[in-house]
Amino acid sequence: MQELLEYLAKALVDDPGAVRVESFDEDDGSVVLELSVGEADYGQVIGRGGRTANALRIVLKAAAVKDGRRVFVDIVD
Repeated sequence: MQELLEYLAKALVDDPGAVRVESFDEDDGSVVLELSVGEADYGQVIGRGGRTANALRIVLKAAAVKDGRRVFVDIVD
């Protein structure tokens, strides 16, 4: 799932080298993915009204269902 988020984020931004994804496993079996991008690319990842960010979350949650896990995506500075 981490690789999927990284792939999708790199496709959206102007500076793919600045994309970083950190993965944290929670006690309940869920996964938290923290996405950080270049300073100028946050608008492209979040999208108008948060639509792009929500679409990323939906795609990753659908991929996580296959593994029987829950995933949360946070966009951090």
